[in-house]
Amino acid sequence: MIRQIEKKEIRKTIHERIRRKLRGSAARPRLAVFRSVAHIYAQVIDDAGGKTLVSASSVDEGGRGASSKSGGNVAAAKAIGKLVAERAKEKGITKVVFDRGGYQYHGRVKALADAARAAGLEF
Repeated sequence: MIRQIEKKEIRKTIHERIRRKLRGSAARPRLAVFRSVAHIYAQVIDDAGGKTLVSASSVDEGGRGASSKSGGNVAAAKAIGKLVAERAKEKGITKVVFDRGGYQYHGRVKALADAARAAGLEF
């Protein structure tokens, strides 16, 4: 019998392949993105120290864009990208490595990345 591979498993495989090549350090931490159907999450992670330095999500009180009632749209992703960049700059982080988390660089993931770049993060 041929085994059906779920989308979730495919994404995890892609993410593992990406993570073999990407490492976040104290000088240049990793900006990791996770998206669900209803929300989007972003974390700035120092892989060498194993610590999350900054995080933002559409679940947070300050995370939702004023115009968006949902966390699962492009407007909310832009708000989260801007918010994570502002929080990172407060901590003195300006350069990061972008980890798309196995998702296509399209839609909400691209909107988050573009908003983070516009707010001052370099990657």
